[in-house]
Amino acid sequence: MEVEKIDGNLTTLERIHRAARAEFLQKGYKDASLRNIVKSVGMTTGAFYGYYKSKEELFDALVGEHYAYLLDCFQKAQNEFADLPHEQQPEVMGEISGACMFEMLHYAYEHLEECKLILCCSEGTKFSGLIDEMVEVEAEATHSYQKVLEELGRPSPQIDPTLEHILITGMFHTFFELIIHEMPLQNAENYVEEMRAFYTAGWMKIMGQ
Repeated sequence: MEVEKIDGNLTTLERIHRAARAEFLQKGYKDASLRNIVKSVGMTTGAFYGYYKSKEELFDALVGEHYAYLLDCFQKAQNEFADLPHEQQPEVMGEISGACMFEMLHYAYEHLEECKLILCCSEGTKFSGLIDEMVEVEAEATHSYQKVLEELGRPSPQIDPTLEHILITGMFHTFFELIIHEMPLQNAENYVEEMRAFYTAGWMKIMGQ
């Protein structure tokens, strides 16, 4: 693959990525034009295909590792909580997931354009389902925690599945709004802390704890 330095210190590949980020952020994946990307780089379509086989592959190259990082971070937090001794879990409910939210927030601010591509511009790709995947992980973790509470003699009332889905989905949309709207980081950190307290208290109430 060509690594010739052009346009200052940028390689051709870096220029492709820069042009693609701009096009995808402006128009979204579905409406983005590969022709516009290639034209803005100043290369032929044939030359572009020496780097990527399709618009889909190009989008994957921009966001794939970031999508995986966010999802993996959240999954690891749930696993860490589940691995705690059962009697300890009620004492730290919300702490591990709260720390994970801060980690995801800082990561997203360090890779803001790529994360905004995932959150705002990925319709039509496999990356459009980040929130849905996180909701599924959170729902499974909630059910596991309810079983722990029952084992501890602190049974939780049955939660209506529709309400559960709405609450969990709302939590993630609230969190990712901070990134979408590029809140000042210090403000975003404060909001995450308030959100953590709000949702932890709410879930404890619903679970009868």
